[in-house]
Amino acid sequence: MTSVLDQIFADKRLELAEQRERVSLEALKAAALRAPRPRDFVAGLRRRKPAIIAEVKRASPSKGDILPGLDPAGVARDYEAAGAVAISVLTDKHFKGSMADLSAVRGVTGLPILRKDFVFDPYQLYETRAAGADCVLLIAAMLKDSQLAALTEVARALELAALVEVHDQEEFSRAQRLDAGLIGINNRDLHTFKTDRATSSQLLRGYRGAALIVSESGIEAPEHIRQLYADGARAFLIGESLLRGGTPRKALASLMNCFELRTD
Repeated sequence: MTSVLDQIFADKRLELAEQRERVSLEALKAAALRAPRPRDFVAGLRRRKPAIIAEVKRASPSKGDILPGLDPAGVARDYEAAGAVAISVLTDKHFKGSMADLSAVRGVTGLPILRKDFVFDPYQLYETRAAGADCVLLIAAMLKDSQLAALTEVARALELAALVEVHDQEEFSRAQRLDAGLIGINNRDLHTFKTDRATSSQLLRGYRGAALIVSESGIEAPEHIRQLYADGARAFLIGESLLRGGTPRKALASLMNCFELRTD
């Protein structure tokens, strides 16, 4: 049976081929060179504990629209005002996102931005840099070790941070062998879209590495953050639970107010 991730990956390959027809790699490289230097995404996460990466996400393949009529710029302003240290923008069409959403967010905030998409080709890294993002998501479940290494190297050359996303022990081990400095543990299995916060806790049991760990998906309450922080996560990517009620600024502020924030 074809998984959700497999289907998305197949669609992305077709989408990339069409995009290459519209914009050449050479044109993208030139645009990337003209773009402002990226902000230090990892340093931004290390400045505050707990660090919240708040997400601009229009929809989910499994749950449909999250916040109808979502205004990316307005949500980004709300997140920054409420204490987010970085913003994640979903640019994939399966989530009703686009690069225009990323550009809108970049235009209104000085916070570091993560482009969250299904990236598998260097072309997409130049696209990310040209659009003004500071970090790119690399999903271990859809990439071979050689691809991960090659994409990480191109990202480094472009001064983009790379968030290597894993969701099981085998992928976590691969990210560590790659010496990834920023590892995201997705509590949502992208093959089935089932979510279990215990995924982060289980993978972090006994972990003593130096990577900054980001726990992603299914984080909805202060007690979730407290538990995951105790387990070893230091940053938390949260979107759906902040957006569903229609008041993202209030939702994030309420979450942040439950902690005595520390800065280093």
